Amino acid sequence: QVQLVESGGGLVQAGGSLRLSCAASGGTFSTYAMGWFRQAPGKEREFVASISRGGRTDYADSVEGRFTISRDNAKNTVYLQMNALKPEDTAVYYCASTSLWWGTRPDQYDYWGQGTQVTASS
Repeated sequence: QVQLVESGGGLVQAGGSLRLSCAASGGTFSTYAMGWFRQAPGKEREFVASISRGGRTDYADSVEGRFTISRDNAKNTVYLQMNALKPEDTAVYYCASTSLWWGTRPDQYDYWGQGTQVTASS
């Protein structure tokens, strides 16, 4: 059983930055691919970024060039650095883990955190 706890969300003005963290416990972190997803009110959960066990990264087109996903296996933590935030980035952000090599769909992930709210005001 893997437990995931996100932190670092908050309110920021458009154009600002936030860094999300997701601390994992249980299981062997280095063997999981990790992903970030987000869900805005009234919308489906959508892919944001993922990082494979080997460090391969993938991004949604909407965040490419602004967001950076990284992982620290020694700290069992995955990060999402978000720069140049836009009002349309406002959502609850979730981290998730999968035993697959990598994934970009929610149904590919096994464990989820509780989410952290990110609000970018215009």
